[in-house]
Amino acid sequence: MPLRDLLLGLLVITIWALNVIVIKVGVAELPPLLMTTLRFILVSSILVPFYRVTRAQLPFLLLLSLTFGTLHFALLFIGLEQSEAGTGALLVQMGTPFATLLAVIFLKEKLGPKRLIGLLLSFAGVIVLAGGPTLPSPLPLCILLLSAFGWAVSQLLIKRGPAIAPLALAGWVALLAVPQVAIGSWLFENGQWQAIKEAGWAGWGAVFYTAVMSSIVAYGIWYALLRRHPVNRVVPMTLLVPVLAVGLGALLMDDSLGIHKLMGGGLVVAGIGLILIRFRKRRPAL
Repeated sequence: MPLRDLLLGLLVITIWALNVIVIKVGVAELPPLLMTTLRFILVSSILVPFYRVTRAQLPFLLLLSLTFGTLHFALLFIGLEQSEAGTGALLVQMGTPFATLLAVIFLKEKLGPKRLIGLLLSFAGVIVLAGGPTLPSPLPLCILLLSAFGWAVSQLLIKRGPAIAPLALAGWVALLAVPQVAIGSWLFENGQWQAIKEAGWAGWGAVFYTAVMSSIVAYGIWYALLRRHPVNRVVPMTLLVPVLAVGLGALLMDDSLGIHKLMGGGLVVAGIGLILIRFRKRRPAL
């Protein structure tokens, strides 16, 4: 991979790692479901005018708005409000093992010994994290794992669904998710209008960053890299996201770096690495 593309990949990883920190900052000023709603409004207003979809694609996009928009993103914002940034980032990475299990169950994909070991390491990492003081209480823990499960289900739907341009998918999923998350905010949160009036640069900057930088800019660069290079050279770079998020959480948010987080996080990342990275078999010398 050329140095320019490698640096672009690292830029995307940094944007996504910072996204976890930014969400934590944002939900300190805006209720999480309200912030998610504002994020979706901004994403859809930027993308939808430039990307059209067919009427036949709308049922699929509506289903995806439930799993990806509401189940993944809304629960991610709620869970991060009540947990450390680094721990939250590690737990959300469990989406990859969940997706692997779902693919084995529903798509009849073969697991293989390497991926099985990866799954076991990932879940062992969560158990180690559970023994430490940085794991959130049971409710936000379940919320973050459900968010990861929502991501996993969405990846299977995208894999089996109609071919839609990635940014078109992001824009229309955001648009269809707006009423769902807005109703959730109306039912379960209060003081929304006051929060909007009192939010400062940190709250509005967080909305902008999560919508424009994390969703549009980062994914735009990422999909361009995937078009230019083999998937197995690009995707493993995502393993750096939780590592960098843990470091940034400790640096910027004073998150703790105990032995349970380091060991548990290491096991999660190692397990995901075994799932994602494909090792080429060496051809025997002639």
